[in-house]
Amino acid sequence: MRFNSANIKSSSRALEEGVAIKSMLLTFRRKMDCFVRTLSLLAMTTFLLSPLYAETTPASQPQPTHGIAIFGDLKYPANFTHYDYVNPEAPKGGNVKLATTGGFDSFNPFVIKGDAAAGAVLLHCTLLDTAQDEPFSLYGYLAEKVEVAPDHKSVTFTLNKNAKFSDGTPVTVDDVIFSFNMHIKKGIPLFAQYYKDVTKVEKAGPDQVRFLFSTDRNRELPAILGQLLYVISKAYYTKHNFEAADLMPPVGCGPYKVKNFQAGQTVTYERIPGWWGENLPSQKGQHNFDVTYIYFRDQSVQFEGFKGGAYDFRLENIAKNWASGYKIPAVTKGKIILKETPNQLPAGMIMLAFNTRRPLFKDPKVRQALTEAFDFEWINKNLFFNSYVRAQSYFNNSDMASSGLPQGEELALLEPFKDQLPAELFTKEFKLPVSNGSGQDRRLIEKANKLLEEAGWVIKNGQRVNQKTGEPFTFELLLSDPNYERVALALQRNLNSLGVNMTIRTVTPSQYIERIQSFDYDMISTSILESETPGNEQRDFWVSTYADIPGGRNYAGIKNPVVDKLVALLLDSQDRPTLETHVHALDRVLLWGYYGIPGWYGKTSRFAYWNKFGHPAKAPKDGVGFSAWWVDPALEAKLKR
Repeated sequence: MRFNSANIKSSSRALEEGVAIKSMLLTFRRKMDCFVRTLSLLAMTTFLLSPLYAETTPASQPQPTHGIAIFGDLKYPANFTHYDYVNPEAPKGGNVKLATTGGFDSFNPFVIKGDAAAGAVLLHCTLLDTAQDEPFSLYGYLAEKVEVAPDHKSVTFTLNKNAKFSDGTPVTVDDVIFSFNMHIKKGIPLFAQYYKDVTKVEKAGPDQVRFLFSTDRNRELPAILGQLLYVISKAYYTKHNFEAADLMPPVGCGPYKVKNFQAGQTVTYERIPGWWGENLPSQKGQHNFDVTYIYFRDQSVQFEGFKGGAYDFRLENIAKNWASGYKIPAVTKGKIILKETPNQLPAGMIMLAFNTRRPLFKDPKVRQALTEAFDFEWINKNLFFNSYVRAQSYFNNSDMASSGLPQGEELALLEPFKDQLPAELFTKEFKLPVSNGSGQDRRLIEKANKLLEEAGWVIKNGQRVNQKTGEPFTFELLLSDPNYERVALALQRNLNSLGVNMTIRTVTPSQYIERIQSFDYDMISTSILESETPGNEQRDFWVSTYADIPGGRNYAGIKNPVVDKLVALLLDSQDRPTLETHVHALDRVLLWGYYGIPGWYGKTSRFAYWNKFGHPAKAPKDGVGFSAWWVDPALEAKLKR
């Protein structure tokens, strides 16, 4: 999975202590994700599925099947009726209020222009649906069957004949072809980047659409076509400008339509009665209520709004709130329920990313020095109530995370690049500094000072300046959430002791998105959302040719030929062990490149909700599975009383 589909364009927002999350809890679907995630935002690099991706002979050709699995068989058979983490008999009805920050001026999340309303993707649907209890498996949605060619150079989707848009018109092959071309030509750059290996899309039959590829080495491509290609109406967008990004509620094939809205303040989506996909196995037991998104000015006001009953469900990523903010009568009386459950999803990387396009951050020693000055232990103890674990990988909470020294196949993979990599990569395990928790660990400050001096930055008159030019060491940290300022101030204090002047600027989410899309920053707080099976999204994150594409996600501006080669090898992995080797090597090179100051992650999901819900006994890997919850009329009536 690549990015979070709740808001494709905002997967990079550092909200709620820097966690860039527009989670499936608010969008009813865990994609990832990761703009996306994302745009967050939820990948694969081999298709050894039997029978779909097995080596074939003329006597054993692949046949259309109900889904795609990676590294093994599909969990759910062709005759499955629903996912294990849903209640197929869940009652429909009621309205659930959710919250977000900022504002909106569009219902189109697929273009750069405008700020799309939260939940806008609920209006649309994709060819396949991602199961939330498997590493990366997809099942029939808009397409009821999928077939990958034996040579892996094309994929054919057979559309569900019952599929309809919200205006009652059928979804056709022409709509799929139109959607692909529109996303590639006029959509956010992410689509063109993901689908760069698609050479042609054609009508293969009355209900069949075929995508042809330029290579047989990008084996994840059939799945991400199924997962991320949102199908839009050709008839509607022939009359309406796709790039307009206005507040005209669009026609879509998803389970919801816009009921009403107040621009920038609230939007309500209502379930479509008799929706065509309601009883599909991949959709059964989900989309059980109408939903209203309420916009708040900032996270603090939003939290107070929840405690006052302004909205119903909250994913809690602010440690201070969880530690002390819920000591209120509504909790003690059982009106608000608090839950903390294990989260088995990859955590990715929260970090303060250096913009290496700027001359100030070209030198890795400079970047390492600022990393040494970041006192995580003090921050975790004093700001986060020791709730988090330090991020030591770009693939945290996952078997894709590197550790120890490179050995075996990974060492053999990296050795040809030895003269292009730091020598320490081969002799020292990468470990971030551990402070004494004082907030001013002299040992780490001394190390940072030495690195800066080696890089040509010296102290003159109490100020850090360039030894050759006299230029002062000053830069700006760009934030989108005031809650992160506490962390920023702790770093600022340590940098001041080094003579480094870091200013902090907090802007609105819309201003933040505009600036990161044009790479107009020195440093930002961001999150790289990863999946259990990394794939094509790694190009967007790290590859040189993506570093200067407006709206892209190579936030650090990385242009490293070794990284480029490792990503190419990653995409060509033939089995999961090989994929792990390639990802471990990539992770190690990124870490030793010091492209950002790593942050932290939690191993649990913490959430709070007003006691009006029913939910299945079993949850998917995120520990919540909000897409399958429902409103319990009796509990809701009790709350009102």
